[in-house]
Amino acid sequence: MTGLALYDKTARDAADIVIARYSTSFALACRLLGPRPRTHVRTIYALVRVADEIVDGPAVAAGLSVPEAEAMLDELEAETYRAIAQGFSANLVVHAFALTARECGIGEDLVAPFFASMRTDLSTSTHDDASHDDYVYGSAEVVGLMCLQVFVNAGEPRPRPADARLVDGARRLGAAFQDVNFLRDLDHDAFALGRDYLGIGSGTVSRDAVLDRIDADLAAAAATVPHLPKDCRRAVTAAHDLFSELSRRLRAAEPGSGRVRVPDPVKARLAARAWLGFSPRKVLS
Repeated sequence: MTGLALYDKTARDAADIVIARYSTSFALACRLLGPRPRTHVRTIYALVRVADEIVDGPAVAAGLSVPEAEAMLDELEAETYRAIAQGFSANLVVHAFALTARECGIGEDLVAPFFASMRTDLSTSTHDDASHDDYVYGSAEVVGLMCLQVFVNAGEPRPRPADARLVDGARRLGAAFQDVNFLRDLDHDAFALGRDYLGIGSGTVSRDAVLDRIDADLAAAAATVPHLPKDCRRAVTAAHDLFSELSRRLRAAEPGSGRVRVPDPVKARLAARAWLGFSPRKVLS
């Protein structure tokens, strides 16, 4: 393997390493995807992770000011658009993402809202209902929609839009994932980053109300899983069930008791259940 083919493979391998280092749970779910969508989904999450690191700590730790971090985020977004248009980037993670975007029909309509939400983290510390919804759409729902484009279009001669029912399921699953993570990181976001995504700190929404919204989104998303391509269902089921378990544990935990986690043996059981072809678990409050 030489030339562009070697470069493409190296870029995809680099994306795989990013995901393996940053999220063991996501890496596990990806292994349940079929070979057709698996590499593409990893490239999406690698770009998401790099952008997130610009606004969530490492860039500041390296000495960047907020304006410098914002400029770097702008550069990453511009490079992403160039790579999608040209089919090449000197940034390996961006190059890998662009390969996926070109094959699967991921365009600026999904990429721009993501970067807009990342930019919000540099300027907004407290969210109301409207800004929460905008942030979640850009930071999580569009990522679900990017993955859905992969599920539907990977390996096809030309990309096509996904069914509206699947679009709704992807958005609601992404929203549930993000709100679960907000609840898990509530103390860290408040004290380390000075952010309140949910309005719990300001008293505008209750913890139980957020959990009720999460469970409703998980239930709605679960109903769409049987309509996904077969080689995607097990991974989505595993991810759904992991976050359903997190939601259940969050509801049972005392506020301020530490970051809620799912023990590795429980993760393994959920993954095995999904691998065997079971439908997503019912949400248990």
